Order: sequence, then structure tokens, then C-alpha cells
Amino acid sequence: MRMWRGTRPLKRWRYVGVFCGEVMLCVGDARVGPIRQRFWAVAEPDRPITERTTLTRGGVRLDGSRVCVEAADVRIDVTLDEGPGIETTHADDVWTRKQAGVPARGEVRIGSRSYALACHGVVDDTAGYHGRHTRWMWSAGVGQSTDGRRVGWNLVTGVNDEQHGSERAIWVDGEPFEPGPVTFSGDMRRIEFAEGGALDFSEWSARENTTNALFLRSRYRQPFGTFTGSFPGGVSLREGFGVVELHDAYW
Repeated sequence: MRMWRGTRPLKRWRYVGVFCGEVMLCVGDARVGPIRQRFWAVAEPDRPITERTTLTRGGVRLDGSRVCVEAADVRIDVTLDEGPGIETTHADDVWTRKQAGVPARGEVRIGSRSYALACHGVVDDTAGYHGRHTRWMWSAGVGQSTDGRRVGWNLVTGVNDEQHGSERAIWVDGEPFEPGPVTFSGDMRRIEFAEGGALDFSEWSARENTTNALFLRSRYRQPFGTFTGSFPGGVSLREGFGVVELHDAYW
């Protein structure tokens, strides 16, 4: 895809999230035209979030399915067993590939604390010429149903959220299906499905940032935490881990 389409720059990113009961993390590489930003965060229950966002490499490396971070007293080294994912296309030539419930293994060290990871994660690959003003609410997570099945989800409103053919997806034991539209509460504590069922969210800690730089203005909040509730079709969560996000940008 070309760097520009008319006056709109190409926006593209790869986001990896790994969500376990004792620690969660995300690592990302995002570009808006020629501007590139890398970020990472580690969330632990009952602790402030540890994070960094930088316009330089910042010790972040996304090498295929392996994700590494070396920054100050933080080390992340995680490998995901990726699959083909679900690809969708939308207005403004936006392309997405989403994966959830992906097996992940590795290690996270924060100062003297160390975590061996053997859990699941999500991968979000997106590229397109999004509108000048874009606002969305999004959630991605993983968990286990009450009957022991592996569950993952990618839910959104505001972008790529057509009635059919959206980027919304729920995976049960690796098999995806597209649910109908969803509604997020203003405080991001509840997600309701048009077809019935809802997820309730409890926050650990959050990534937050406000940028106001020339033509680029953005505000986002992305808390990590736990989920309870049920999906359409009667799949109920025994446990769920992941993120919700509010993103509002002029870019």
C-alpha cells in the first residue's frame, strides 16, 4: 500500500497482547505516514502499570511471531503460535487480520519479579487510509468457558463494524464466528451483544496517552483487566483476561 492516498496517510500497526492471570502485556509498532511509534506495557494486579511509548526503536522488536523488549529493568521475550487469522476489508481501503486465543509462551521480567508465560494472546494487524477523524471502542481478550473450551474475542464499534462482514469475531476452541453489533458502556465496564449476552469488565490498570502535535491529535485509554459474562449462543466465561480501549484521533 502506498504511503499516501490523496491527502490521507497510510495508517498501519501490529499489536500483540498476551493475557495471563498473574500478568498481562502488550507490544506494538504503529505508523501514520512517515511517523513511527513503538510501545509496550506490562500490567500486574494491584500494581501501577509499567509502560513506555517512543518514536525510536526503544528496545522493541517484533520479529514475526516473536516479540522482544529490552528497556531499563524490563525484559519481554514471547513467542506466539500464530495461525492464518481472520482477514476483513472495509471502507477507506482498511484491511485487518485478527487473531485471538493464540497460544503464547515466554518470559517477562520487571526488576526482581519474573513471570514464566504459558497462556494465550491476541494479534491485531491493520492497515488503511482511515478518515481524518476516527473514534472507536474496542476489546480483545482470551479466556476459558465454563465447560472448559478455549475462548478469544475481538469486538469493536466505531470502525470496521458493519452489520455483516465486520472485524468482530469470537473464537471457541479455535473456531471463529462473527457476532452481531456490540455496544460499549461509556465507562468501558460493560459490552452488550445485540443477539443477547454481555461481558462485564474489571480494571487492573491502564495505558493512557494524549498527543497534540501539529496535524496529529489523539486520545486513548486502554485498561487491562478481567472479564465475566457470556457470549451469543450461550458460551459463558469461567475466566477472561484482556483489554478494552477508547481511541479518538485526528490523524
